[in-house]
Parts: sequence; structure tokens; C-alpha cells
Amino acid sequence: MSPSPRLAVRGPTAPSVLVLLLPGGRTRSTAPGGRGLADLRMLPFAGAAAGPGVGVWRLRYRYQGWNEPARHPVADARWALTEAARRHPGVPVLLIGHSMGGRVALHVATEPGVAGVCGLAPWIEPEDFQLPTDSLVPLVLAHGSRDRTTDPVATARFAADHGARFVLVPGENHTLLRHYRTWNRLVTDFVTTHRTTDSR
Repeated sequence: MSPSPRLAVRGPTAPSVLVLLLPGGRTRSTAPGGRGLADLRMLPFAGAAAGPGVGVWRLRYRYQGWNEPARHPVADARWALTEAARRHPGVPVLLIGHSMGGRVALHVATEPGVAGVCGLAPWIEPEDFQLPTDSLVPLVLAHGSRDRTTDPVATARFAADHGARFVLVPGENHTLLRHYRTWNRLVTDFVTTHRTTDSR
């Protein structure tokens, strides 16, 4: 039996906005998702995103890999968005992804219900520049200047091509731990800026 994606859910039972956290991963791997450092790295962002009326969902992929051409985590993210629409109809969803999770977020940015995307050190390949530009929701892309795992230059170029806000964090590498307060504040500000003003 093939595995299923899972959600770790926190926050109110009737949220006014949902934050979907998308962890990093590997280029190719069929090892079970939802384990290891990539998943743990999202825990501080879950805290940074939390607030009144904010539901925070952490997606646990079926597999750790992107696995072209299957793109398993993209399908998993679409499943999570379908779940969001089923459980909380009409509630906007903000996507926050690190590394591979940032790439996943860009690939589902035009799905119904998505209200904003924040990519942290996103993995961006040349073919991703062909993603639609006319219907993308507000984008915030941030990258450390010393990242050697994913490319800050590619992120800056993607941001310029797609009208996104780009934030460069000097001296930071791919783990986002040297300046963790900066990253947590960026997540908090993103959610605060793009969340709905309705209350439930």
C-alpha cells in the first residue's frame, strides 16, 4: 500500500486564515516523508506564524524526494489545499516553504484558495521560470547570501521576473539558523500582512 500525505494541525477550530508549511526535501528519494531535520526545521516557523484566528498546518509528504517527473510533494500540497477547502470553505491559505518546499509553493501558487506565498531559500530550477506570471498571488522570496545548497541569484532573478518582494539575508546559509530571528520575523510579518481581517 502506498503511503499517504499527512497534516500536523494546530490553532483554532474555525480559523480565519490557514498557513500551510511546506518542508524541504531531496531531489530524489522514496524514503518516508515527515521525518528528519527538514520537518523539524519548520517547527519554529509554525510558532512564528501562529496568532489569533490563524490555523497552522504542517504538511508531511509521502516521500522525501521531488522525484521528477512524479513531483510527489506538489501532488501532496494539492491534496492539502483540497483538505483546506473541504474543512474550512472560503478560508484563504498562505503557503510558507523552505528549500524544496519553496519550489512546491511556487508550483501550487495559482491553486484555488491560495492567498500568498513565502519562499525561504527556495529551490528554483530554470524550468520554474516558465511558471505563470499573470495570476500569481503576492510573493515574498528570501535567501541567505552564503547559501550553497540553493541559489540566491536564481531566487533574486525569479523575484524580479515575477514581481515578488526579494529579501537577501547577509551571511546566512541554507539552514537559516545563523540569523533565525530574522527568518522568524519575516514569517510573522508575512502572515500578519496577508492574513484576513475577519474574525471568527
